[in-house]
Amino acid sequence: MASTEGLVPITRSYLSSYYNKYPFAPLSDEVALLSSEIRSLANDLLQDSPPSQDESLLIQEADRQPPHKIDENMWKNREHMEEILFLLERSHWPAVLQQPSTPDDAESANVLEQLSQKFQKTLNVLKDFQSVNSDRIFNTVMTYMPQDFRGTLIRQQRERSERNKQAEVDTLINSGGSIRDRYALLWKQQMDRRRQLAQLGSATGVYKTLVKYLVGVPQVLLDFVRQINDDDGPMEEQRQRYGAPLYSLTAMVTFIRLFLLLVWGRFNANKLKRHQFAVLEEAVDVYTSEFERFIKFIGEVFANSPFFISAEVAGALETGKNDEYKETTVPAGKNYEVSFMVDSVNSYIAWDFSLVQGKINMDIGFSLEYTNPSGEKTLILPYRRYESDQGNFCTVMVGNYKLIWDNSYSSFFKKVLRYKVDCIPPVVEPAQSTAEVEG
Repeated sequence: MASTEGLVPITRSYLSSYYNKYPFAPLSDEVALLSSEIRSLANDLLQDSPPSQDESLLIQEADRQPPHKIDENMWKNREHMEEILFLLERSHWPAVLQQPSTPDDAESANVLEQLSQKFQKTLNVLKDFQSVNSDRIFNTVMTYMPQDFRGTLIRQQRERSERNKQAEVDTLINSGGSIRDRYALLWKQQMDRRRQLAQLGSATGVYKTLVKYLVGVPQVLLDFVRQINDDDGPMEEQRQRYGAPLYSLTAMVTFIRLFLLLVWGRFNANKLKRHQFAVLEEAVDVYTSEFERFIKFIGEVFANSPFFISAEVAGALETGKNDEYKETTVPAGKNYEVSFMVDSVNSYIAWDFSLVQGKINMDIGFSLEYTNPSGEKTLILPYRRYESDQGNFCTVMVGNYKLIWDNSYSSFFKKVLRYKVDCIPPVVEPAQSTAEVEG
C-alpha cells in the first residue's frame, strides 16, 4: 500500500502547469503545404473517372475532421499506415511496375520500395509507443495495489482479457476480415481497456466484487482513473496542448493513402507522372519524420506526466504491519484450518501466508481440500511444505473448501502463522456500455 502523503488532486489546471514545461515545436510548414498539394492531385484523378465504393468511403473520411481523441488518432494513423503498406506491396502494384521494362518504371519501383520501408519503420515506432504506454499505465496503477492476492487477481483478470482480445483479432483475420475491420475491432478493444480502468476507480462492472480489496489505494489515484473519461477531465488538457499537430498528421496520412488508392485504380489510364512521384516522395518523407518526432515527444511527456504517479513521487511504500493479516499459533503436532462455503462456481479462493520466523528453515504444510454436498472429499491443492505462499484457485464446483496448515509432523516446535484468506464471488464481464472513453 503506497503512502498518500504529498499527493495532490490531478486537475486540468495542475496538468496545465506541468505541460507548460513541455512545449511542442510546431510542425514543419511542409505538412500543410504538401497535404494540400497531394489532396489536389487526388482531386485531379477523380475528374477522370468516378470513385469506386471503397474510394468513396475513404474520400468521406478525408473530408471529415480527424477524431478528437489522442488515442483514436494514434490508431487511425496506424490503420492508414497499414493500408498504405498493403498498397505498397509489390503484388498490389500496377502490372507495369511489377515488371518494369523502362528505366523510368524501374526507378519508380525502387522509390515505392523505399516508401514502404519508411512507413514500416514509422509503424513500428508507433506500435512500440502504444505497447509501452499501455503497460506503463497499468503498472503504475498496480504500484498502489496491495502486493497480495488482490493485485494478483486484477493482473490475472487483465491477462485473461488480453488473451480474449487477441483471440477475437485472430478469428477476424482467419475469417478474411479487412484491415478496416481489424482496426475497428482494435479500437473497440482499446475502449474496453479504458472502460475497465475507469471501472477500477468506480468499483463497477468487472471490479465490483473486488471493491473491498481496494482498501488502502490512494483516493487521488482512484479519482483519476474514474474521471479519465470525462469530457472536461485531465485528458482534455492534453488534447488542447497537443491535439492540433496530431490532427494535421492524421489528415496528411489519410490524403497520402487516398492518393495512392486512386492512382492504383487509374494507373493504366493515368500513369504516375514524375512531378506526382516527387510530391508523393516528399509527402512521405515529411509525414514519417514529423510523426516520429511527435511520437518521441509525446512519449517523453507521458513518461514523466504527473498522472502516471510513481512510488518515488508518492512516497516510500509503507512497511509496517498490515492490520488485515491475522496471526495464529499452530501447536506442535496440530493443524489449523479455515473453511469457506462456496455457493457459485468461478469464485476464487485466495490466500497469502507466511511464518513469523523463530528458527532458520522453519516451514509448515499447506493443502486445499474440497468437500461436495454429499460429503465426498477431494484434494484440490496437494500437500506441500512452505515458508510462505501466495495464490488462488478458481472453483468449478459448489461446496465446502478447506485450507489446511499442517504442523503435525513437528514434535517440539509451534509455528506462528501470519495469513490472509478470502472467498471472492465470481467476476463477471460487464455489459457493453455505449459511452465512449478516452485513453
